[in-house]
Amino acid sequence: MKQLGSRYRGVPVRRPPPYLLIVPALVGVSMLLPLVYLAVRAFEGDTQVLAGLVFRRRTADLLLNTLLLTAGVLGLTTLIGLPLAWLTTRAAIPFKRAITILSVMPLAVPGYVMAYSLLSLGGANGLLAGIGFPMPRPTGLLGATVALSLYSFPYMFLNIRASILGMDSATEESARSLGMRPARVFVSVVVPMLTPGLVAGWLIVTLYTLGDFGAVALMRYEVFSYVIYTQYVGAFDRVYASALALMLLVLTSIPVILEARLLRTGRFARIGSGVARRAHLIRTGAWTPLAWGFLIVVFGASLGLPIFTLVYWMVLRSPIPQLASVASAFLNSAQAAAPAAALAVLLAIPIAYLRVRFPSRRTFLAERTAYIGYAIPPLALALAMVFFSLRAAPFLYQRLPLLIVAYTLNFLALAMGPIRSSLLKTPRRIEEAARSLGFGPVRAFLTTVLPAMRGGIVGALLLVFVMAMKELPMAALLAPTGFRTLSVAVFTRTSEAMAAQAAPYAAAIVLFSSMFVGLVLRYEGKGH
Repeated sequence: MKQLGSRYRGVPVRRPPPYLLIVPALVGVSMLLPLVYLAVRAFEGDTQVLAGLVFRRRTADLLLNTLLLTAGVLGLTTLIGLPLAWLTTRAAIPFKRAITILSVMPLAVPGYVMAYSLLSLGGANGLLAGIGFPMPRPTGLLGATVALSLYSFPYMFLNIRASILGMDSATEESARSLGMRPARVFVSVVVPMLTPGLVAGWLIVTLYTLGDFGAVALMRYEVFSYVIYTQYVGAFDRVYASALALMLLVLTSIPVILEARLLRTGRFARIGSGVARRAHLIRTGAWTPLAWGFLIVVFGASLGLPIFTLVYWMVLRSPIPQLASVASAFLNSAQAAAPAAALAVLLAIPIAYLRVRFPSRRTFLAERTAYIGYAIPPLALALAMVFFSLRAAPFLYQRLPLLIVAYTLNFLALAMGPIRSSLLKTPRRIEEAARSLGFGPVRAFLTTVLPAMRGGIVGALLLVFVMAMKELPMAALLAPTGFRTLSVAVFTRTSEAMAAQAAPYAAAIVLFSSMFVGLVLRYEGKGH
């Protein structure tokens, strides 16, 4: 390879073959072009009318509601995730591996299924009314906050736990030797070192909360995503929906920018030499009953409630007559998810290879294009795809290929992680050895590197497939007429207060999503 005079992070920059730039270029265009059409649709109306729509009181209320929901979910997930992470890493309690698994299991219960479980408790025909304890349905801000938090707190748990496991306990011991009390050591020493994990968890939870549609719609809590959907479905003039989608895009870009700036300016690594010291486990002592009470409440609400609710409704009304319909919805979901997973992996491989083998600012930018779709709220991306197809490719409108492309763009970033990790573990020398035997670059990659990446490729396929199987907003807007997925079936039946009819579909999602939990546990770190 030709060596250039420039350097990237102290390493000479090698120029990649031009054909490797084709895929990231196509991905970048595919990510940005629908957004351009969304902006064109928003600004094609009269400027004064658009300004009146954007700056009216209702828009301000939506912004306030969205911020309140985000703040509530961030606060509750932190209050759950931080103690869980500490208990599984620093506390001397039994069954820590089981607690870790249970802490990740709620990822198998999507937010809209959690909302379904909470709504099933209340009302005149609710579960509690059936046993003599009627209560109102938990709708609005409180219901949406609880539903989203019970699903998304594992993201906080995993990120904080990774930060704790990576800490050097010598820093804490030095602080204690200076006479600091344990509480002050935690606030002054431990919490600052947890900043990377906290910020990463907050970013993921924020993006998920801003982009969620199912839980907020079922809870009838008006935020940007919910109103975008109702405006698109129920209003003849969709300019307001386009404008709200653009505002939501701006809102989601703020935490991404803040996260990058915060982690770039902070210092979190140990600066001394030697090997990091493992922390001594702390006995909970008098706090033991409180710790176990906390675990029972968290796992009872996040896992026990949805499982009990699903079983209750399926016992009350046998799911057997619906099995054929559930199987049909499952096949519809798989029909869109499987091609999306394969396409995402095919796109992720050359982008990851470009980034790992030819590190430079250009390839870093190429890699970042893969993350655009994941940062865009799914409903905004779906709306952008609708307007793009109507204007530029009407033959794709309400066709399965459009849904597959939307899934691919949204989940491409998820495929990048396992593939990039497996590529980083593949030595460059095996590829160079193949080249020295006369193999061309493509043949050398196919015969040496690709087989070594098999584990990462399989992991990426499963991850994208399972996530696409339970996706709701894009399926609701982009699926062909009459094409019902599992997620849409749960949402529509729950919206119509048909809890018993929704239960088999929700149960199928939960059972199948357990594959995702197993995948997360596999990559979360087996040695801890």
